[in-house]
Amino acid sequence: MNSGIIIYLLGWIMNIEALFLMIPCLTAAVYGESIGFCYLAVAAACGLIGFLCVRKKPASKVFFAREGFVTVSLGWIILSLFGCMPFLLGGEITRFEDALFEIVSGFTTTGASILDKVEDLSKASLIWRSFSHWIGGMGILVFLLAVLPMTGDYNMHIMRAESPGPSVGKLVPKIRFTAKLLYSIYLFLTVVMFLLLLAGKMPLFDSLCMTFGAAGTGGFSCRNFGQAGYTAYQQNVITIFMLLFGVNFNVYYLFLIRKPKDAFKCEELRGYLVIVVAAIVLITLNTWGMFPDLRTAVHHVAFQVASIITTTGYSTVDFNQWPEFSKTLLLGIMFIGACAGSTGGGMKVSRVMIAFKEIKKELASVIHPRSVKVLKYEGKALDHNTLRSINAFIIVYFIILGVSVLLVSLDNFDFGTSFSAVVATLNNIGPGISEVGPAANFSGLSAMSKWVLIFDMLAGRLELFPMLVLLSPGTWIKR
Repeated sequence: MNSGIIIYLLGWIMNIEALFLMIPCLTAAVYGESIGFCYLAVAAACGLIGFLCVRKKPASKVFFAREGFVTVSLGWIILSLFGCMPFLLGGEITRFEDALFEIVSGFTTTGASILDKVEDLSKASLIWRSFSHWIGGMGILVFLLAVLPMTGDYNMHIMRAESPGPSVGKLVPKIRFTAKLLYSIYLFLTVVMFLLLLAGKMPLFDSLCMTFGAAGTGGFSCRNFGQAGYTAYQQNVITIFMLLFGVNFNVYYLFLIRKPKDAFKCEELRGYLVIVVAAIVLITLNTWGMFPDLRTAVHHVAFQVASIITTTGYSTVDFNQWPEFSKTLLLGIMFIGACAGSTGGGMKVSRVMIAFKEIKKELASVIHPRSVKVLKYEGKALDHNTLRSINAFIIVYFIILGVSVLLVSLDNFDFGTSFSAVVATLNNIGPGISEVGPAANFSGLSAMSKWVLIFDMLAGRLELFPMLVLLSPGTWIKR
């Protein structure tokens, strides 16, 4: 294993985090909060360690999938360990596992919280929580590829380890330019949403927090009332942009190069929109009587469906009070999640669609054993490696889900709480149902359950395998 390049890249991650920590420092200075010194101290420590790690350039910059997976996994762990320190130093969160849970939830864009009253936090901590969503949405390593002059196809191993989806490709020939393009689209959508919220008279601080959360499909709120206290216009803007950030960014690239017809031919995009519309219609019909009129029902249901399928986790109503049919549908789209190549979590629409195509093909082969049918997706034949990786992902996903639910159930909550807590964290959604619903939080869980869910959040954001590779003894054996 090329440990030199791993240490070098981790050093740059520390430097970037030190830079990002300046945002809560500036926020504390604006609002006159003493906790800014805690953020400054952590930023200084990050910068110092990062400087020491990058002083000596590695002898070899070549590395393979193993190094890429280890770098990504360790990078996110280190990012979280230092990111939670200001909460502890400032005394706003006193238990280490709680502080780590909160910031891991931020970086992985989960949005699950252990806080009863978020407005008790300083403005600096509120902005740091929300900004962590924006950092984690596109990925810190993708940002690193965009700003660091690195050469070689080995960069693709980092992109594959961190980017969501069954397969990851380059939009343009060079990985660095692909990363820059992704972040340019990401930044553009972020700025547009922020300006639209400001135009709707949302306070500046709230606009920043809501935009960071929706862009990263995170879900942290800066108000105790969540999103329920905002105007219909502001909620509609959030609904639209949650859905937009749940779309594969390749689609926006096609629009950028003036190929809108190709964008609308995207099979995953069509499937994503069909699921969204179908869920809104069915849940609206089921909950209509709980709202004053049809328009209000569609408004809140659309917001909630957009929030859940994109794994953002914002809420305008307590959907825990909805009928079982609606809650079951929401639970179903929690599993599906957003599109591959978006900032959303979940299993991804593409994986679900390909899995159904595989089932259809197997049924056809049972009926017509001698028939030969090529499995196609997005107009292209799927190769064996892609199908194998999807099947392996689904198997590993449900193994982790089952083991996690079993461990969390030791807290002796009802099944809905234990199951939805794991689903909500493994899919990076945020709120579950019952005791971890949108009107509650995760503070009542035991320390052991929080550690399980911390692992689930990291595994879910990194598409499972990077975290498993990190824990595998074979990764560290020299060959």
